[in-house]
Amino acid sequence: MGFPHSRILASIASFAAIAALASPAEAHVKWFAPYIVGAPPQPIGMTLANPWFWTGIGLVMVFFLATRIVEKSSAGETILLGMDRLTDPLHQRLDDFVRAVIAAFFIAIFAVGGVYLTPDLKTPAEWVSWTQLLIAALIFLPRTQIFAAAGIIGLWLMALTEYDVFHLLDYLALGIGVAGYLVLEASGNENWRKYRFDVLRWGVAIALMWSSLEKFAYPDWFSPLVEERPFLTFGLPESVFVPMAGVAEFTMGFGLFWTPLIRRLSALALVVIFTSAIYPFGRVELIGHALIMMILVAIVCEHSREVRFMPALKRALAGIPVGLAGTLLLFVLGYWGLHLALYGPEGNVALADKSTHSPDPANPHDGAVDPHAGHDMTMSGDAAAAYMQAMEKMHGPMMAGVANPDPDVAFVLGMLPHHQGAIDMARIVLQFGIDPHNHELAQEIIAAQEREIAEMRAWLAERGLVQP
Repeated sequence: MGFPHSRILASIASFAAIAALASPAEAHVKWFAPYIVGAPPQPIGMTLANPWFWTGIGLVMVFFLATRIVEKSSAGETILLGMDRLTDPLHQRLDDFVRAVIAAFFIAIFAVGGVYLTPDLKTPAEWVSWTQLLIAALIFLPRTQIFAAAGIIGLWLMALTEYDVFHLLDYLALGIGVAGYLVLEASGNENWRKYRFDVLRWGVAIALMWSSLEKFAYPDWFSPLVEERPFLTFGLPESVFVPMAGVAEFTMGFGLFWTPLIRRLSALALVVIFTSAIYPFGRVELIGHALIMMILVAIVCEHSREVRFMPALKRALAGIPVGLAGTLLLFVLGYWGLHLALYGPEGNVALADKSTHSPDPANPHDGAVDPHAGHDMTMSGDAAAAYMQAMEKMHGPMMAGVANPDPDVAFVLGMLPHHQGAIDMARIVLQFGIDPHNHELAQEIIAAQEREIAEMRAWLAERGLVQP
């Protein structure tokens, strides 16, 4: 008996709504705003106490369960066959498409210059750019693909000389996926070669889920983007939008592991999300996410019905909440646990990477800092205006906070905007200043004030008081 079309449409519509909600936050914040990886992350308990986090989890769970019910019915195979027909022209040349995009990505990175593998990993070494051009050339011949794969992993290892391992883990997952594909695709052993798209899919899924945790660990990293482009949140408060966007990104990454219809619809939604982020964020976004978008398109076009790795769990409806809960627990323990092991409970700003604010390659002076360039009078004027704006933004909420009749509440409500003002000023000097001591001091201020802001917000939440 077929599944009613109204339910199918409702399932897809609910998923599309979640995807639309999350789309603007897909821009990698490290490319566009200052960040300090070594700063202590927000306690995971604050995320678990956030009702919008659980709202997002509930919405996605409904979508996954509804999609799996459809998939198990006769309508499921009908939908998959329809997707097969639509994507068959690309499916027939899927390996050519994947290799071409990988090569194009490395040519684009060469053209940008001064970066390792992705826009936020800066390097002054010119040979790195030429190595990435060589990798692009090696991809076109099966005999040399293994050397291209080795070059990708080698560049990641070289990046460790300038950036620490915690920062690079999501890039490692993606790099291993791409390198593994190149090795398996060139293999003459069909028993190994059949896993090439699985390796790609796992690499991008792990990268997405790991990077999505930034939205829970460091929600303040997204404040500059939201302030600069408020339209991105569709009018939702930042405190609502960021956790739900994080949930959408994590759960759709999780969906790439699952059964054929769930993984193809998850990939399709992610393609829409990443594509929608290109216009507001420009070519940096397109170049930086080119490999991810290519892999997602490949997942949409892949016709395989294979379910590998714990197939019995994935085929059962109960396997969805069990699998999602277990995966979330694994990643949360890994993220917060590894950060604790590397930086300690108070964080370690001294070991953290330098904050960056990456420019659009077509407009290197678009409010961004070139780490190798000097500072002119225009930037100085921009800095002065930024300082004044930060002070004006802080003054009103601080005065309103200290007017509260309860002295304890007044203290917290007054200190929150005061601390945020200090963070805003520190970010401004990171963007426009050139003195190394001031940069180091600014990083320490951001780390300390973010930790104290988290403590004060937790204090308000425990008492049921409205968050400013």
